[in-house]
Amino acid sequence: MSTETAEPAAAPFVAPRVTVAGATNGQVLDGKVPEGDPAEAWHKRRDAYKLVGANNKRKFTVVVIGTGLAGSGCAAALAEQGYNVHSVTYHDAPRRAHSVAAQGGINAARARKVDGDSIYRFVKDTVKGGDFRSREAEAFRLGEESIRVIDHMNAIGAPFAREYGGTLATRSFGGVQVSRTYYTRGQTGQQLQIAGAQALLRQVKRGTITLHTRSEMLDLIMEDGVARGVVIRNLVTGEVTAIPAHAVVLATGGYGSLYYYSTLAINCNASAAWRAHRHGAYMSHVSWVQFHPTALPVQSEFQSKTILMSESLRNDGRIWVPKKAGDDRDPNTIPEDERDYYLERKYPAFGNLCPRDIASRAAKEQLDSGHGVGPLKNSVYLDFKDAIARDGEGAIRERYGNLFEMYERAVAENPYKVPMRIAPGAHFTMGGLWTDFNQMSSIPGMFVGGEAGWSYHGANRLGANSLLSACVDGWFTLPFSIPNYLADHLGEALPGMDSKPVQEAMARVNARTDALLSVGGSKSPTAFHRELGDIMYEGCGVNRSKEGLTEARGKIQELRKEFWSNVAVPGTGSQVNQTLEKAGRVADFLELAELLCVDALDREESCGAHFRVEHQQEGEAQRDDEHWTFASAWGTEGGEGPTSASEPLTFTRNVEPLEFSAVPMATRSYK
Repeated sequence: MSTETAEPAAAPFVAPRVTVAGATNGQVLDGKVPEGDPAEAWHKRRDAYKLVGANNKRKFTVVVIGTGLAGSGCAAALAEQGYNVHSVTYHDAPRRAHSVAAQGGINAARARKVDGDSIYRFVKDTVKGGDFRSREAEAFRLGEESIRVIDHMNAIGAPFAREYGGTLATRSFGGVQVSRTYYTRGQTGQQLQIAGAQALLRQVKRGTITLHTRSEMLDLIMEDGVARGVVIRNLVTGEVTAIPAHAVVLATGGYGSLYYYSTLAINCNASAAWRAHRHGAYMSHVSWVQFHPTALPVQSEFQSKTILMSESLRNDGRIWVPKKAGDDRDPNTIPEDERDYYLERKYPAFGNLCPRDIASRAAKEQLDSGHGVGPLKNSVYLDFKDAIARDGEGAIRERYGNLFEMYERAVAENPYKVPMRIAPGAHFTMGGLWTDFNQMSSIPGMFVGGEAGWSYHGANRLGANSLLSACVDGWFTLPFSIPNYLADHLGEALPGMDSKPVQEAMARVNARTDALLSVGGSKSPTAFHRELGDIMYEGCGVNRSKEGLTEARGKIQELRKEFWSNVAVPGTGSQVNQTLEKAGRVADFLELAELLCVDALDREESCGAHFRVEHQQEGEAQRDDEHWTFASAWGTEGGEGPTSASEPLTFTRNVEPLEFSAVPMATRSYK
C-alpha cells in the first residue's frame, strides 16, 4: 500500500477586490501560455500551430494598422507568404512611422562578446527590469527570437556598426551588465524602419499589399463579437471607407503623447487602440508609463513636445547635480568635490546605466530637493568631460555625433564643451491592449503588435528592448499565430459593403464626426490636450499618491465634460481637417486618462514605473507579491456615442495571474 499523500489542490486565484469608485471586479483570464518550462513555451506553441495551405492563403484578407517595425514586418511577412494584405498608415509614406525615433540600439542575446551573456541572462534582465510584472514565457520568446531578428534585419539592409574585424558591434544599455545592444550610431530605429518599410514596399510593388497612406483607422467592423475589418478616413479628402478582413492587426504604437509633453511625435495617439477597447478589447497595465531619464527639459510653455536623447549616451556620459541646492554657477567651474554623481553614489553596481524608472525617480528627487540646473531649474547634467579626456573627442563624435548635433540645434549649447541638460519625460507605455500568448486580443480576430501591446516589459522596459519587441512581433510571432487563427475560417465570406456590420461601423464613425463638428465651442483641441497633460504630469507622473490620483481623476472628468460642450472644430469632415483629427484623438485621450488614473489607484503597490509614494522602502519601490502578482486587464463602459459622450465611465478589472519559475522573484536591487 502506498504511503504517499496527494498534493493538496491549489487554491483558486483570488485578486484583491477593486475599491476604486466606479470600478468593479471581473473575471480571471487565461493567457494561453503552454504549461511546463517557460523556456519551451514558444517552441511548443509554434510547432502546434495550424497551417494554411499555399493555395488557400490568397483567399484570406488581413488588414494591418500601422507601418512601424511591428506593422511593416507583419504586413511584409504575411504578404510574402501569399496572403492578401491591406496596410494602413496616417503618414504620407510607411517609413515615416514613429519607430524612426528610437535611437540607441536593439538588444539581442547572441552572446558574441564572451562577457557572460546568454538567453537566460537576457530573460533574467528583462523580467527583473520589469519588476516581475510581465509574462515570463514572453521574455523567453523575446530572447530566443532576438538572435534571428539581428540576422534578418542585417540581411535586409540595416547598416549595423561593426568591429574592426567585420563582426557586428555592441554596446551596453541600462539595467544590464553585459554588451548586447546592436546599433547604427544614434540612428538605429531610423535604419531599421527604412529596411522594414522597403520590405513592405517590395510587396506593394508585387501587388500582395494594398497600401493606404494618409488614412486613419476610426473604428472596427464587428460581427457577432468578432473583428471583421476596419473603417478608415482619408485625411486628405475626408472620405470614410471600410476594409473588411478576416483578421485585423493593430500595430499603432503607444499612448505616451497623452501627457502632451512627451518624446513621441505630435501625431502619435491612442485612438485605434481605444476604439478597439470600446468594443471589448481589454487594456492591461494601463498606468505603467515610462518617463525617459534622458529627455531634454521643457524650456518654454509654448513647446509642443520634448526631445529624446538616446539612453546610449549613458555609456559615456556621467549624470550629476551640484551638491549645493540652487547652485547656478557655470558647470565647468564647479569642482569635482562639489558635484553629486548621484546614480553612481546610490547604485554603484550599475551607476549611470541603472534602469530607466530608477534613473528618472532619482532625477526627480534631485529636482524636488532644489538641485535642478538650467534656466528653469528643471534638469540635471549629463557630462562627457571624462569620456572625452579618456577617449578623445573624435571617438565620442564617432559614437554619438548625430545626437550631439541634434542637442546643439535644440539647445544652442555645444555638448562637447558643456554638459548636456536632461530631465525625465513621458516616453514609452509598457501597458497596452491585453493579448494572450498568441498575441490575439480579447476580441477574436484582432491581433496586436509592438508598443500597442503589453506583455513583454512588465512595469518597466529596459532600453533597446522596444525595437526588439516590435521586430519580434512583426517578423517572427504574428506571421505564425495569425495563420493558426485563419486556418479555422477557410471559406468564410467577408461582410459586404452593404452588410449590417459594415454599415453600423460607418454610421458610428459619421455620427462621432458630426458630434465633434457640431459642438461649436471656443476652445481648441490642443488647449484641452495641454491642460490634460498638466493634470497627468502632476497627478499621475513619475510619483503617484492616492490623494493626487483621486484629484487628477476628478479634474479629468470635469475636463471631459467641458470638452464635449466647448471644443472648437471648424470646417467640415469632407476635406483636410487637422483640427477634426486632433479633436477625435483628444476625446479618446480624455477617456484613456481616467482609466490610467483608475488603474494606478487600484494597484496598491509600487513596481517599476508605477511608484506609489505610500508603498516604498528606503526610497525604492516596494512590491506586494502576495496580493498583486497579476496583470490587470480593464474594460470600459458608458459615455459612448454622441449623445452620452460626457457621461460617467465605468470600469471592470479582469486579471491574469503571473507565474515565475525560471527567474525566482526577488527584491530588485541595482546597488
